[in-house]
Amino acid sequence: MSKRLFDLVAAGVGLLLLAPLLLALALWIRLDSPGPALFRQVRVGRHGVPFRIHKFRTMRQQADGGSQLTVGPDARITRAGRLLRRYKLDELPQLVDVVQGTMSLVGPRPEVPRYVECWPPEARRTVLSVAPGITDWAAILYKDENAILGRAADPERAYVETILPVKLACYQRYVRERSFWLDLRIILRTLAAIAR
Repeated sequence: MSKRLFDLVAAGVGLLLLAPLLLALALWIRLDSPGPALFRQVRVGRHGVPFRIHKFRTMRQQADGGSQLTVGPDARITRAGRLLRRYKLDELPQLVDVVQGTMSLVGPRPEVPRYVECWPPEARRTVLSVAPGITDWAAILYKDENAILGRAADPERAYVETILPVKLACYQRYVRERSFWLDLRIILRTLAAIAR
């Protein structure tokens, strides 16, 4: 209950304070390339229930149905999208998901169904026992994930065989150790990583 209350208050205050910035970014996205400002994608939530995550659109609209991995200097990324991704501003609309209760501020990052199917059954049960989050240890560790995949000969294989197991270990560590103070620590580490 305390985690949910903190999420509601923090996300609600965040949306109010950031409203001018969110509106400015939405307008910039619309002017930069044709299409909506928001991008919604099916992710797997708590207890395996699918939900649609909110993000600012960073790719050309016709490209949204392509690969689910962003690799290096992906040609699909718009001019506005490059800056949004660099400073993680594309994630800000997920505050709406937190208010709605499908996400938390801190928790394992929600994956697309395709990659959740790659998880071992025990890891799946553990990770999906909590609400997914906007940030966690894996998000901090792999803040430059698209650049890492851009250097791989086979990005899909590198993600499934190299990155995904490390992410799963981070997710399971969080579930085992989660607490209010750990959430605050992860939020501060995330802000510091973005600032750097």
